Amino acid sequence: MPGGSTPFRIESPSFNQGAAIPRKHTCEAENVSPELVWTDAPAGTKSLALVCEDPDAAMAPWVHWVIYAIPPSVRGLKPSQPTSEELPEGIMQGKNSGRRIGYSGPCPPPGKPHRYYFKLYALDAELPLGTGVEKKDLEKAMRGHILAQTEVMGLYSR
Repeated sequence: MPGGSTPFRIESPSFNQGAAIPRKHTCEAENVSPELVWTDAPAGTKSLALVCEDPDAAMAPWVHWVIYAIPPSVRGLKPSQPTSEELPEGIMQGKNSGRRIGYSGPCPPPGKPHRYYFKLYALDAELPLGTGVEKKDLEKAMRGHILAQTEVMGLYSR
């Protein structure tokens, strides 16, 4: 890349891009969040936000995770994050489509694989959001503040 810069990137040590998400991260097993790591947030990033969603769900998109107020110094999320509104370092979790706080793993009906996108946003502001917000609230607050976006996608079927 020009100037030696590298692109903003997210990946998961728990699964490869476009590959199957391990069962332990789904409703069929432990239902714990996967590990995520990211690099090279753009200059000026004041906070990060992440949304995991399934665009293949009958009520698409089905939101599996809303997490925000991630400090730019944080370079990832360890697996098995607790399902509490507040995490260490001031990180906040919102409500998923099941109206619960925190991560809710893939749980598609039997059939073809569904896609699960973990979308990470670099923001030029710390968003003035309280606890327990939904994706629509996060999107509204992010409007005009997104410096960059990256994603990693995994598949799951039953």
